[in-house]
Amino acid sequence: MKITDYINTDYKAIDCQETIETVKGFFADLHYSHFPVVEEGIYIGCIASDDIETFDDDKKIIDYKYTLEVFFTRTNSIWLEVLEIFAKNHSNLIPVLNEENKYVGYYEIEDIMSFFHETPFLKEQGRIIKVKKGILDYSMSQITQIVESNNGKLLGLFISEAEVDSVEVTLKISLGAINEIVQSFRRYNYEITSEHIEDNYINNLKERSDYLDKYLNI
Repeated sequence: MKITDYINTDYKAIDCQETIETVKGFFADLHYSHFPVVEEGIYIGCIASDDIETFDDDKKIIDYKYTLEVFFTRTNSIWLEVLEIFAKNHSNLIPVLNEENKYVGYYEIEDIMSFFHETPFLKEQGRIIKVKKGILDYSMSQITQIVESNNGKLLGLFISEAEVDSVEVTLKISLGAINEIVQSFRRYNYEITSEHIEDNYINNLKERSDYLDKYLNI
């Protein structure tokens, strides 16, 4: 299934000549955070449900045109780009425009998350590893090489946390010996921030610590 299969046209875009009272009723029934507004059929922005509560009922949307938030995605955008726009605009709905800037419909966040859940990264069985390294020292190609050199198969990876001097990368691996992969990362000075039962290095440290505690308590 393509992401464009999720473009929704159940409700028409709000015309800028609609009264505030009418639009308030629309938001009360549907619970969208935003909804697209058009002027003579042309998309001019989204009106926020939070903003409209402060507007006068007898006025029109066009009277508050300056409050519209202009964000959208394209019909040729990939799902990661769409998800990024959702995150940046704190919205549960995003208008969709074609290459000619014509409004064609909208995406709802629930549908995009459903699409995300169908990707191999989430759907396929696998193990999660989180590694951390200096922001100038890490390399996606090196991370991939470490996994594949230990007969691992990557389902995906992404930067899950970024600080001033370091980044954390989350990987999902479908095949491969986790302990060997983890030890390889350590040899390349990656810090392992996830916990793994198979991690012999951590298990050995724990055994030595337990032995030391036992010795000191004799």
